[in-house]
Amino acid sequence: MELLKIHDADQWNTAIEHLPGVHALQTWEWGQVKARFGWEPFPLAWRDASGQFSAAALLLLRKIAVGGLNLPLSVCYIPRGPLLRWDQENLSRQVLDDLEEFARKRGAIFLKLDPDLPLGYGIPGEETAEAYPSGLSIRKTLTDRGWVFSDEQIQFRNTILIDLTATEDELLMRMKPKTRYNIRLAARRGVSVRAGGSEDIDLLYQMYAHTAIRDEFTIRTRTYYQTVWETFFKAGLAEPLIAEVDGQPIGGVVIFRFGGRAWYKHGMSLDVHREKMFNYRLQWEAMLRAKAAGCHTYDLWGAPDTFTEADPLWGVYRFKDGFGGQVVRTLGAWDYPVQGLVYTGYCHILPRILQIMRSRGKKATQRSLST
Repeated sequence: MELLKIHDADQWNTAIEHLPGVHALQTWEWGQVKARFGWEPFPLAWRDASGQFSAAALLLLRKIAVGGLNLPLSVCYIPRGPLLRWDQENLSRQVLDDLEEFARKRGAIFLKLDPDLPLGYGIPGEETAEAYPSGLSIRKTLTDRGWVFSDEQIQFRNTILIDLTATEDELLMRMKPKTRYNIRLAARRGVSVRAGGSEDIDLLYQMYAHTAIRDEFTIRTRTYYQTVWETFFKAGLAEPLIAEVDGQPIGGVVIFRFGGRAWYKHGMSLDVHREKMFNYRLQWEAMLRAKAAGCHTYDLWGAPDTFTEADPLWGVYRFKDGFGGQVVRTLGAWDYPVQGLVYTGYCHILPRILQIMRSRGKKATQRSLST
């Protein structure tokens, strides 16, 4: 098995689009976005003797400066990767060996991976819940190799997937009655949905910032989202949908699409016309457009870590659950501590840094709405 660094966008995206666990956060475009914000992307691929790509990992490396000094320290992160058949033992062993060696050679404090690998399906404790043996086996393998479950979970561990290979009538029948009713109610009350583009980025960000302040979560800067959205819009890998009433924008979603899958990545709404249930209409239109674009799966992007009302995502989960998808519980993010003592110190300091950054982020979001 040969390890290569890919230098061409088309070659990379072609190589990964049919690999297991394919994800928008492993595309060339995501690497280019992160390169604008301090990360160095390494598109790594493993090619077998027949010339076929068997595994891939878009690895992001960020150098760390301490007190203004450029020390030979870095962190490595593979968002929603690596991509491979994890049940092929020899392949998974080599991929982990090579990634660990990569991190060691570059003086990394740790390497974080976060593959879209299921541990199980359904809500734990319910009759329909089932385990995914391959995921459980890999979790044990990581533990045996010295990896640790990360305190810093960058992506959502759990999500809800909708099978788009069903007919439109079947998709509706799988939904809960209230969800079907609200989709139709929105249409009766004059909610329309249009596809947007780069010209709508200011509008999208203003609605997103409003949503973040109202619902008390932290978002990044306008420059960050402009970079993400423009990059993916231009590549044809994302599309914004905007809900309107009488020509007035009231909400939106940004849907990413790649490798036969679609992801509900960003959602935003204003406070007006919420009784018209436009969020239901937006999701339905997003599913239909993803299906028409050839996607077989729609990912609602995020479900609770624990399926109880105490979980912060419980309210969002109840909304998403109405669309008739399947809960998927994934492996989550795992760290390989290359420098054990430094890693321990990093884990103690990081929560304080993140708290400061979130506080500053909220203030910056509020300022963006006032200008």
